[in-house]
Amino acid sequence: MTLTPSSLAAPTRLTALGLLTLLLGASLSSIDFFIVNVALPGIERDLHASPATLEMVVAGYAVAYAVLLVLGGRLGDTYGRRKLFLWGVAAFGVTSLACGLAPGAWWLVGGRVAQGAASALMLPQVLGTLHATTRGERRARAVALYGAVSGIAGLVGQVLGGALVAADLGGTGWRAAFLVNVPVAGAALLAGVRAVPDSRAERPARSDALGTVLFAAALTALLLPLTEGRTAGWPLWSVLLLIAAPLLGRAFGAVEGRAERAGGSPLLPPSLLRDPAVRRSLVLGLPIFVGFSGFMFCFAITLQQALGHGALEAGLTVIPMGLTQVVASMLVPRLVRRWGTRAMTGAALVHVAGLVVLALTVLRSASGPLSFAPGLLLCGLGQGVELALYYRIALSAVPAARAGTGSGLTATVQQACLALGVATVGSLFLALVPEVGAREAFVCALGVQVAGLVGLAGLSLRLPRGVR
Repeated sequence: MTLTPSSLAAPTRLTALGLLTLLLGASLSSIDFFIVNVALPGIERDLHASPATLEMVVAGYAVAYAVLLVLGGRLGDTYGRRKLFLWGVAAFGVTSLACGLAPGAWWLVGGRVAQGAASALMLPQVLGTLHATTRGERRARAVALYGAVSGIAGLVGQVLGGALVAADLGGTGWRAAFLVNVPVAGAALLAGVRAVPDSRAERPARSDALGTVLFAAALTALLLPLTEGRTAGWPLWSVLLLIAAPLLGRAFGAVEGRAERAGGSPLLPPSLLRDPAVRRSLVLGLPIFVGFSGFMFCFAITLQQALGHGALEAGLTVIPMGLTQVVASMLVPRLVRRWGTRAMTGAALVHVAGLVVLALTVLRSASGPLSFAPGLLLCGLGQGVELALYYRIALSAVPAARAGTGSGLTATVQQACLALGVATVGSLFLALVPEVGAREAFVCALGVQVAGLVGLAGLSLRLPRGVR
């Protein structure tokens, strides 16, 4: 099958099937970050993977994803978002197959990195297409659906991963968590060819090779030592990379500024980041996504290794959070009409209440799946509003002419923060487990997330009340 639009005419507007296909692609990207959490014990056992390697299985995907997202958005702006979406879906299916057939731990890490690169081609086209082909209330509904899918996909990933590992279909065990992506990607590819509309920037930008290399180097220098440094005992290379990260970031900023002043096409236009609305929206993502990924990683390990739950039981435990998250996401347009951006403040406080209830549940030595439901229900309510409103605030701040670059930047913040959550909150949790036990370590991780959400509530009070 040819993936170029020349053989099959692209639709001219976003239909219901087109929106569903785009959301399916977005869900694949999000599900795959979290689906491995409940599969980690099986991977550790079958592939003799060390704790550091297990962290790389999770974070390697997010690092590659974050590093290449802005480039993916730029490519969609230039060559057409439909074409890049289709190629990204196809690559995601192939790399999922490689992960499912991995003969060793580092093969799996490499496959996960390749999966992250495929997702970086696919996801910016979803946000870019929504931004370019919808307006007004229709865009608000589409973005609310995107926020709902992005959040619930993480929970679905853990539930689905647990079910597949427990089912052990054909003796595949944890491998089924990756192999299941292959037929889903195939279905998304077939639907995308017929239903996803094409869009691109009116004036395609030239490539920015030096900016791309510097951006990738700066993010890698930050995220890799944070992921691997603690478990490796902070060797010299990890310290040197952390020192190099801000220097590389400064060099990237200088190169991009010079390119924009010269009338070139910088990968990340500094003028976009100088926009106060863009900066504020990106800062909001830090506590949301760091907390989310850290929580999901720590909770999955706590349930299985400390509380003795099986993979399926661990996955099913988070269902209450998923249910309320979907409901809350769908209510965001109505909440925004009534309270504007103050809905983010209320959501953060509800989320904090849920985490406090969870901490008390864990400290009372409760362990049954239903005992966690009250706290998880509150967490889902807060998280559903936070995620959907974050995307709406971020996209409303980006000019339509920069839809691809802006959506790539928004998603980069998301993925970089997801990687940071595993690298920081996850590493703190793993470091505390031998000292204080898994329950107490998990409560400490929840405390970090609470601090971030209190900061989110404060930041949201500084936002303009209105949002498009």
